[in-house]
Amino acid sequence: MVRRAASDDEGRRPTTIRDVAAHAGVSVATVSRILSGTYPSAPATRGKVMKAVRELDYVANANARGLAGASSRSVAIIVNSVISPHYAHVAQGVQTQAALEGKLCIIGTTGGDPERELATVQLMRQEHAECVILVGNVVADEAYRERMGEYARALAAAGSQLVLCGRPALGPDVPALVVEYDNTGGAYAITSHLLSAGHRRILFLGRRDGYTTPDARIAGYRAALADHRVPHDPDLELEGTMERHEGYRMIRERLAAGARDFTAVFAGNDLLAAGARQALREHGLRVPDEVSMAGFDDLPTAADIDLTTVHVPHEELGRTAVRLALERRQDRSGMNAHVMLGTHIIVRDSVRPLRGPSR
Repeated sequence: MVRRAASDDEGRRPTTIRDVAAHAGVSVATVSRILSGTYPSAPATRGKVMKAVRELDYVANANARGLAGASSRSVAIIVNSVISPHYAHVAQGVQTQAALEGKLCIIGTTGGDPERELATVQLMRQEHAECVILVGNVVADEAYRERMGEYARALAAAGSQLVLCGRPALGPDVPALVVEYDNTGGAYAITSHLLSAGHRRILFLGRRDGYTTPDARIAGYRAALADHRVPHDPDLELEGTMERHEGYRMIRERLAAGARDFTAVFAGNDLLAAGARQALREHGLRVPDEVSMAGFDDLPTAADIDLTTVHVPHEELGRTAVRLALERRQDRSGMNAHVMLGTHIIVRDSVRPLRGPSR
């Protein structure tokens, strides 16, 4: 059984990077590069190193680099990618609020890799960030909850605060804050908008079972169908990731198979809608004259293609996450807080009332 290294207060030396290397059976240089995110290691090697980090509760000693006594002046945000408009806008909100609070904003990316996420959290802990904000769609399984619990407790022990932005809560015993927006309510509203225009065969793009964001949006879509007494047809739910080329692929494959069995499209986000619109146009179908379309997120892409969509307060998400974390860190009033921001429809010119009988 592995025991955590005792703290200095207990009269025993803390865990060092050499201890981690020895425990994992790799070199010190390998551990250093993996933790810094600069080492293209084999998954097995990286897994051994991160397991050793967790078991030994290792935190690199920033004081050894001459930072002893320095007060923390930074907040950190960790996202899947800075290329995605959704993440970029949330990060902009974090940066804006951090600047107002006189803090430095540190941004890390994970590429959706849980092990890289763990390594990045460890680095932010090493830098004594006052809060670490995690943003991104996830599979909220037991492994995720266990990992997030580890993050939250380790950060709290270091005087920092974990904030889950757009991610599910972890329960009352985990010291993490949650700031999210109403995915389900927004999807319900936009589906109802299409239904109110007479559409009954509404194609949903972007089903991805087990992932929090698509699951919440498809739940709103299904609830609206049920409340309007429209039969649920699983064949109208197309599976794919939230990327532009996937929207193009889904529509192109649907039309190539001769399945022109829908009058409207609800794309799981605006990027999917843009790709879907291109595929429809290539097939000779005009939006909104022949097919109505709606999206989700209200990113700049939506205005460019005149898309009716659901507005998500991206920058306010980031700003709220920073404000909440810094306030909670100062007053320590309880372990958790859960803030839900609202969404609403932006009506543009991509939805028209259905002409004639529905298909």
